[in-house]
Amino acid sequence: MILQFGAGNFLRAFVDLFVSQTGFDRIVVVQSTGIERAEALNRAGGKYHVAIQGFADGQVIDETQEVTSIDQALHAGTQWDRVLDAARDLELRWVVSNTTEAGFALDDADVANEGVPHSFPAKLLSVLLARHAAGLNGVTVLPCELIEHNGDRLRDLVLEQATRWQVSQDVVAWLKESCAWVNNLVDRIVPGSPKEHPLLGKDPLLLSAEPFAFWAIETANGFELKHPAIVTAPDITPFYLRKVRILNGLHSALVCHAMPMGIETVREAVEHPEVGPWLERLLAEEIVPVLEGRVDDPGGFGRTTLDRFRNPFLEHKLSAIALNHEAKVKVRLLPTYEEYRTKFGKEPELLSAILGKS
Repeated sequence: MILQFGAGNFLRAFVDLFVSQTGFDRIVVVQSTGIERAEALNRAGGKYHVAIQGFADGQVIDETQEVTSIDQALHAGTQWDRVLDAARDLELRWVVSNTTEAGFALDDADVANEGVPHSFPAKLLSVLLARHAAGLNGVTVLPCELIEHNGDRLRDLVLEQATRWQVSQDVVAWLKESCAWVNNLVDRIVPGSPKEHPLLGKDPLLLSAEPFAFWAIETANGFELKHPAIVTAPDITPFYLRKVRILNGLHSALVCHAMPMGIETVREAVEHPEVGPWLERLLAEEIVPVLEGRVDDPGGFGRTTLDRFRNPFLEHKLSAIALNHEAKVKVRLLPTYEEYRTKFGKEPELLSAILGKS
């Protein structure tokens, strides 16, 4: 069994779809913000469809798959006892989550392990304490939040909460040693419901997702779930670096260059007669050269990224990418600019221009 914190679009078109495609296990979903999604999942018997739409290998893909892996959905605020019952299930082996970066924080309201905890780390600790009290083995924790070293960081937050709750050292040792906290990186664009589809109006949980999917799992021992999108490695830092510098970096570059021109979406930008070639130059001449020898096939990943940007089924707004733009630039573009100067002893022309360095 898998206990899943989060009922949002991404997990439903990523982890839940993978589990359904492989028949790997059954999933119990926990929704913390609101109750509507949990109720909708239960009304549908845990079943819904994902429309896989976009480009892959130069061809347009438009196919629909049914997800049947969700056993039930629970609301944390009103069904916490049932969440703890799931924690004590003999067959529970994974906990997955996608609570966004905001979920990786403690809450001063969680002064004691009483009632329903407020923060996600406190909820997870409460679940694990219930499992330990039942004399059961630890579980594998797979946080799917887009945070570097997400497994390590979530473990540290849970241990900090354990200190607040004055958890015994024996239990702390169990949390560290019996539970596996797995760093991982997820990558798939899931924009929500498709604009047009035969199941619109029939399946209220219908989702659209791009064909591309990638899940890097940091492990030296292999991974239970076998799926074409899953890659395992002892260190996934290079995969994180590749995604942030190429996919996320190109997104933020378009905010700098295309948005002031009145271009509204990523697809419009790559199809624009001036911006499209400019983006390809930025990728090939300034981003990929900095990453060569450090990550796997940056050029191939870059070409795949441009295909993803051309997806005719997606309307990815540059205004959405522009949120927290300055902070994103410091992570996505500025290191590439600095490393290019160090490696080649000259200014990167295009990056210099959009970063105001020229």
